[in-house]
Amino acid sequence: MNKKAIHLQADIFGALAHPMRLKILEKLRSGACCVCRIIPYVGGEQSNVSHHLAILKRAGIVRHEKKGLEVWYEVTDQKVFEIIDSIKAYCLDSCEKSAVLLRELQDEG
Repeated sequence: MNKKAIHLQADIFGALAHPMRLKILEKLRSGACCVCRIIPYVGGEQSNVSHHLAILKRAGIVRHEKKGLEVWYEVTDQKVFEIIDSIKAYCLDSCEKSAVLLRELQDEG
């Protein structure tokens, strides 16, 4: 794989690698949403939420549209949720394997 492709992938993973941004994306999972609804959902300050939305936008994960005084955000491609869901499944599998190992260690003791 060439360097540009690897860097592009790393940029996308980097944009996803923050709890606030994942929470923002969960809010957007059901469709476009006004930033005025995103802020209370994620429990952040307006400037902080705007910063994270800008990172997601720079990575091409979200786009925005002004509607009067409101700014609405939406995910550009639903495949991002497949990535997030895959990571969740990986985490669950990893936790289950750890739990099995811990039970085996406990049984040995």
